[in-house]
Amino acid sequence: MNDFIPEIEPTPSFTSTRCQWLVKIVAFKLTFMPLILTVLVALWVDYFYAIATLLLSYLVTGIIRSYMRNNSIPKAQQEYAYTNAAIAAWFLYRTYCFGDKK
Repeated sequence: MNDFIPEIEPTPSFTSTRCQWLVKIVAFKLTFMPLILTVLVALWVDYFYAIATLLLSYLVTGIIRSYMRNNSIPKAQQEYAYTNAAIAAWFLYRTYCFGDKK
């Protein structure tokens, strides 16, 4: 029998305001950057290019989100759903703010 349930680590929360702001900025960019790029291209160029930019930017953002998720969240916890803020927190905890956890 394999009744072993691995311990789930909580999502990191940071004490310094610098790391808290970085998490908010990265989560904002993961969430809204495709829409911001689309609006800018629609205003400056054309609607056809805006639709192409939307599709391409969703694809690129998904690849970046997948890279951040696979390289920072522990392997036993990767099957769970995480928000963009949680992915940003894990990524910054593993790469930049690793000594700043509560």
